[in-house]
Amino acid sequence: MLTKLKAGFKEQWRAFKKFISDEDNSKWVVPIVAVLMGFLLGIFIMLITGRDPLDIFRALLRATAGIDVSFIGTGKKIFNARYVGEFLVFSMPVILTGLSVAFAFRTGLFNIGAEGQLMMGSFGAVMIGILLDLPLIIHLPLVVFTGALFGGLWGFVPGFLKAKFNVHEVVVTIMMNYAALFTTNYLYKQLPGSDNIRTVDVAPTASFASEFLSDLTNNSRFHWGFIVVILAVVAFWLIIDKTIFGFELKSAGFNKHASKYAGMKVERNIILSMVISGAFAGLAGVLLAVGTFNYGRVLPGAEGIGFDGIAVALVGGTTAIGSVFAGLLFGGLKAAQPLMQARGIPRDIADIIIASIVLFVAMQTGIKHFLGRFKVKEEE
Repeated sequence: MLTKLKAGFKEQWRAFKKFISDEDNSKWVVPIVAVLMGFLLGIFIMLITGRDPLDIFRALLRATAGIDVSFIGTGKKIFNARYVGEFLVFSMPVILTGLSVAFAFRTGLFNIGAEGQLMMGSFGAVMIGILLDLPLIIHLPLVVFTGALFGGLWGFVPGFLKAKFNVHEVVVTIMMNYAALFTTNYLYKQLPGSDNIRTVDVAPTASFASEFLSDLTNNSRFHWGFIVVILAVVAFWLIIDKTIFGFELKSAGFNKHASKYAGMKVERNIILSMVISGAFAGLAGVLLAVGTFNYGRVLPGAEGIGFDGIAVALVGGTTAIGSVFAGLLFGGLKAAQPLMQARGIPRDIADIIIASIVLFVAMQTGIKHFLGRFKVKEEE
């Protein structure tokens, strides 16, 4: 019996080594290893500062699944759907900014301007939501379209400069983040009824807010914007992986000379890549403006959701489904920060985990080399 168990374990171990050392699986294995290493670093910091590392996972479980394990055996209700709703509210914009950055990566560009494009998308949505009085069936789709359009137009500028003058998109998008912050803050104050902090609420016909979804999740801010996220993920997958148009976008970004020789419209494709990337970030702004808050906010500085999108894209392997899972992970960490503070854990611990995950993903060559050692040992 013991011999059979040893043989079975050895066979499973051999299969596991083959899986993690397979080059085709590296795009999934490397991010998973990076996430685990990030959490291990967070646990190590907790231990050396004299805190209980299990508190991280208790906070994460409560923030994402709504389950409070400290209530087990006390007779109190251990599940609260409000946490699940808020977790999804945190995650949805991050998923969309992750798609934005991932789309640019897949087409050979680096869009570090998702933050600014998100701000412009928010303003476009709020402007239409306040100034127009239309039926729901027209108003809400127009709000979504305008937000995506404003984000796309903010992505057009670096795309145009890249295509026409070979100005690096990283430099332009960084500067445009600041331009978006100050531009939207000024424009918000010009809308009727606005003050130095916020605008008036958008019309009910322009809002994703839902009493049904709020009641379902115990009065959370969960809203119908999740439908936009699903459609965006499907659109990303179809464009990048299933269309000739997507192939041409990728080709133009990675080798414009070969693409031009093949007869592709390289300059147009570079511009369109940044426009589409900006539109995804603009949609994230729409969800914040007419889903989470339902009014425009005059911000003192960038919130970082667009920059979180860079991490999401990297951890998600620049794929649509990968960005969803990575967005849920980062959304969960963000949602857990207040709960960590309630347990006496500095909220910076979550930021350290996020930063270390990105760091380990950036070290993917070293991780691949380490995982490759399993293959060598197996062959020996």
